[in-house]
Amino acid sequence: MPATLQKIDEDLFHESTMTFGEHLEELRRCLFRALIGLGVGVLFGLLIGGRVIDLIKSPLTKALDQYKTNAAVVRIDDEIERRRAGGEEISDAYKTEMLSTMQEKGLVFDDVYLDAGQLAGVLQRKHLGRAVDAVPATSAKGPNLVAVRIWRQVAADPGGRIIGDNVPEAFMVFLKASFVTGLVISSPWLFWQLWMFVAAGLYPHEKRYVHVFLPFSLGLFLFGASFAFFLVFEPVLNFLLSFNAWLGIDPYLSINAWLSFVLILPLGFGISFQLPLVMLFLDRIGIFDAAAYLANLRLAILAISIISMILTPSDPYSMVLMAVPLVVLYLFGILLCRYWPRRASPLEASY
Repeated sequence: MPATLQKIDEDLFHESTMTFGEHLEELRRCLFRALIGLGVGVLFGLLIGGRVIDLIKSPLTKALDQYKTNAAVVRIDDEIERRRAGGEEISDAYKTEMLSTMQEKGLVFDDVYLDAGQLAGVLQRKHLGRAVDAVPATSAKGPNLVAVRIWRQVAADPGGRIIGDNVPEAFMVFLKASFVTGLVISSPWLFWQLWMFVAAGLYPHEKRYVHVFLPFSLGLFLFGASFAFFLVFEPVLNFLLSFNAWLGIDPYLSINAWLSFVLILPLGFGISFQLPLVMLFLDRIGIFDAAAYLANLRLAILAISIISMILTPSDPYSMVLMAVPLVVLYLFGILLCRYWPRRASPLEASY
């Protein structure tokens, strides 16, 4: 072997030689440190688990309130049209003001029937201290029932609350939320341990990529998860609940099922948003380059659409809301590969 090539080989590879046992030992150390960091994160999660559950419930509660308000607006609209068809004169201004007030104040209602005589007796006792029989409670034709409409804000509607299926479910939800919170808190440390294990098997001139890929990977994961929680949940929930309104099925949602949905969707977004990093890594190891990515743009869009269908629930809103950012990230990955080109290693230069 030529002296120059032998020197390059010693400089590049002699420090990266590890036996199988040494790899297992490095894996054991990284796993141990990762578990310690996860445990510390879970302890913090237990302290703020209640607040996290309130945060998790907020988009679902908002969507349920909107669903109930819209259902009440539809009922009033149908009632006004029936009264008009019956010959009653109701102006468009009254209808518009009524519906807009319900939307603005978030009002829902129930129609109940009360016995007129009993109601009059209760009112007289309250205001005059004695009962009167001005309106008989009953008659030969039966009780004298009158329709009364009771209005309340949608937040006070018991039908809009999130329910639990069984007694221990609230405790299990608290533990799950605390664990997920701890996982998010400790994610920088977990990512660091993962990349440290990967770096142990890299050549010395490749280990510098860890310091680039680690913050990049963490930032993309957190951005994807935040994008799903703050921008995707609400339109997806509104779309899914619209089918309840269409089919006339009232939703009573379990917090445990909702928590599972909360975990799956942000996780799918966080993983899929690693796309530019994967593209840059494949460019670095020489499998693809910017020209190849650009030439296969149509195929990439098709693959992104299929991946979006797999990683999201079966609705078009979440699929589109994942696919569109991924296409943008794919183009961003092409720009990264083009304007941050791969440097030739000393070994390649020797050849």
